[in-house]
Amino acid sequence: MRCIRLLWTVGLLFAALLVASTSHAAIERFGVVIGNNTGNADDQELRYAEADASRMHDTLRTLGGFAPANLVLLKGESAETVRRTLIAVNDRVRAAVAGPERQAVLLVYYSGHADSSVLHLGRSSLPLSEVEQIVRGSVADLRLLILDACRSGALTRVKGGTPAPPVAIRMESQLQGEGVLFWTASAANEDAQESDALKGSFFSHYLNSALIGAGDSDGDGRVTIDEAYRYSSENTIRVTSASAAGTQHPTFRYDLRGQGKVALTTLWEGSQNHATVVLPPGKPYLVFAGSNTGAVVGEVGTFDVGRRIRVKAGTYFVRGRGNDSLLEGSFNVAAGETWEVREADLSRTAYARLVRKGGGRSSALETQIGARLHSPLPNGGGWCVGAVAGFGIAWDVATLALRAGACRAAFYGRSLEGDTDEVGLDVRLTRSFDISRLSPFVAIEAGAVLFHQSFVTRGLAPNVDTVGASAAAVLGLSLDLGGGFDLVGEVGAAAYVFSLDEDRRTSFRSSFAFRPTLGLSKAW
Repeated sequence: MRCIRLLWTVGLLFAALLVASTSHAAIERFGVVIGNNTGNADDQELRYAEADASRMHDTLRTLGGFAPANLVLLKGESAETVRRTLIAVNDRVRAAVAGPERQAVLLVYYSGHADSSVLHLGRSSLPLSEVEQIVRGSVADLRLLILDACRSGALTRVKGGTPAPPVAIRMESQLQGEGVLFWTASAANEDAQESDALKGSFFSHYLNSALIGAGDSDGDGRVTIDEAYRYSSENTIRVTSASAAGTQHPTFRYDLRGQGKVALTTLWEGSQNHATVVLPPGKPYLVFAGSNTGAVVGEVGTFDVGRRIRVKAGTYFVRGRGNDSLLEGSFNVAAGETWEVREADLSRTAYARLVRKGGGRSSALETQIGARLHSPLPNGGGWCVGAVAGFGIAWDVATLALRAGACRAAFYGRSLEGDTDEVGLDVRLTRSFDISRLSPFVAIEAGAVLFHQSFVTRGLAPNVDTVGASAAAVLGLSLDLGGGFDLVGEVGAAAYVFSLDEDRRTSFRSSFAFRPTLGLSKAW
């Protein structure tokens, strides 16, 4: 995850007034998508700015209605190349709207380094005021400027505008309304952030996820400006609230006259080599290209209504997070196909096992209960039969747990009969080795133990309480039952030290015991 990136989205919307006739204007869409990983000499190299731009380009081309001839992708280019491209595309826009009842959309997207006044395009700089002037001066009816860069919140604040209800324009019909739109991914004093796990910036990732279907909150097959903003904003705030760099607060401001429905993407559109993936409800899911090491192409949240996303035909890896386990699986989807991901087809990994595999979580909680025996001790008489329960924290290298146990052993003599009750409290350190659903483990533990002896013939022998200590080495095996539950079996060799009254004298004794246990554990 990286700081050094802010997203400023400024949309300038000047739409033509409704005509009285029933005919609709023809709409042509133009876009310039720019990505640059390199900034000036003081900027840290970005890893995913150009990848963000490529994903946005693909989404706009396949779902946004941008013809390939009207959509330009620039990666790693200089300020002069960007300037010339923006001017050239504006000339094409001017020619496109010259005819009667012709309308145009212009979208400019930038991902890379910037400060509050200039874009850092490699070692060259392009003033933000110039970029805004080019976009604002375009004759396109709908103008959107999206900057995924640094300190953009300050620019949005300077431009002003007031919060207002969502505005949308149905991009396949005549554009309606008139005004100015500002959209930023963070406040003026905040850094936007990249994520190594997502292989992109947080805001651009969630914006793209929204546009390919996750943001379709009403299920009408269109993702509007309001839907895309709400999805990307809420998820950016949620995820970055736990980051070291602090929370990003996207803002949305505009000043508009007129109402319409701005659909940025239409999900049933797209090239012939695309397919639809339907994700199960009730859990958050990530969809990766190729394998679990590939780029994240889309994400849906637990409560998102939009569960359909559009992807290129190919192989994908899906990961969902439940309350106690991780769901994972791969699938291949053909062009034109609708693939429904089913939880029953996904493998489940309890979070404790996931932590040990280095699967993203730093720790997991575990509880355990079980039945325990141990072989006779000199102060007990027979086998001690009882139970054990524990609570622990699992890390990738080991699990540390606090465990309490209790058991009772009966003894019988010529003149005395009674019971020895044993209560112990141990600290255990466990190392597990996961092999498919089986996990062999070794453990060491040490603790204190209290013995209470009670006799049937009370008048001849009073009750006796003694304190001791124990230590044990343990070998065990656990079986993953699913849902975070494991069946656990183990055997331990335990050493005890305790006081013992013999012939009216108290002495300390040591003894060894064989200690098997069978139980259940639960991780979450």
